[in-house]
Amino acid sequence: MDAIVASGVSKVFRLHTAQADSLKDRVIHLGRSKRRDFTALHELDLTIPQGQTLGILGHNGSGKSTLLKCISGILRPTTGQVQLRGRIASLLELGAGFHPDLTGRENVYINAAFLGISRKEIERRFDSIVDFAELDTFIDEPVKHYSSGMYVRLGFAVAINLDPDILLVDEVLAVGDEVFQLKCINRIKQLQAAGRTIVFVTHNADTVREICDRAIVLDHGRVIADGEPGESIRVFREHLHAHSHESASTVHSAADGASITSVTVQHAGQSHGHSYMTSGDALTIEIAYESAEPIDDAQLEIELLDRLGRTVFRTDTDRLGTPLGRLDGKGTVSFSTGSVPLLDGDYALSVRLSDRRHDRLLDLREGEQSLSVVSHQRAAGYTAINFDVAHVYAEGPAQP
Repeated sequence: MDAIVASGVSKVFRLHTAQADSLKDRVIHLGRSKRRDFTALHELDLTIPQGQTLGILGHNGSGKSTLLKCISGILRPTTGQVQLRGRIASLLELGAGFHPDLTGRENVYINAAFLGISRKEIERRFDSIVDFAELDTFIDEPVKHYSSGMYVRLGFAVAINLDPDILLVDEVLAVGDEVFQLKCINRIKQLQAAGRTIVFVTHNADTVREICDRAIVLDHGRVIADGEPGESIRVFREHLHAHSHESASTVHSAADGASITSVTVQHAGQSHGHSYMTSGDALTIEIAYESAEPIDDAQLEIELLDRLGRTVFRTDTDRLGTPLGRLDGKGTVSFSTGSVPLLDGDYALSVRLSDRRHDRLLDLREGEQSLSVVSHQRAAGYTAINFDVAHVYAEGPAQP
């Protein structure tokens, strides 16, 4: 059974490009301004089965939030239609639906009424909402006095404590402290276990890997990837990389920056003619680069991913206390460790070269190299930890 079906959905916005500057212009154009159409979504088809958690990835301006607003009914599609099955709750914008002059308590009741929840039902759930939002001290204060974190905590608490069949979330998981973010993730997992349908927009690929069954990537209002989270994240990063190069060439047009020319993996198994390494072996990852222009504050990052695209390990030159500093010309950077404590599995290697000063991605190599690890431990998970077990009887064996 499908919870959401979007058929041929497009959204066109009419933009006003210039206003009349003089009385003469106003008379000639009769007060009309120049206008042009901007297509945010291009006849998009999307079906989301009941109980699925879908992540939507894309660069800024790709149409992610517009799609969620069309699904929620905030925006009406220019063409096409969206069919929903079940009660929907949306948290699409910070504080959306809150009246600033009303108290947190009053806004909870108003938001619940918008969702079709009776006053009796919201009274039954009210304490749970306030406890989740951690706002018992401020619940009777006008929300215009709330911080951005308080806003989003209350909005999220209302949305997820009303047991929606469909939950739409746009970027709010990035707001608040780590403890509250973890609480939100755990609550989403509870909704997943209860068979709810969840759609959310995020720039955090790790969150998509952790909780999504499926992910799509949007680019200029079109779906360019739809499938397993790991594969969609790979497409998203490659596209973001290309977009970064396009943006960088506009701002920094003197040269193309720097690029990774090769990535080499070295381990003990290779000396024995093996393509795999044994858990606990030493490992060196050698990365060669070439800089066509001086890069004053460069950074290299390496990441190991499992078969589902989930992060197993990530570090970079800054975190390791060895910043690259200025790049100019050719060079090589080696990441070395005396022991890799991984269990059996294949791990893809991702390498990123960034310009931190101008906040741009210079080059990305993902999946070109991988590690195949063989472990002799009888254990599950990712990490090989050697435990010794001692069995000590506090008392003697039970008497018959």
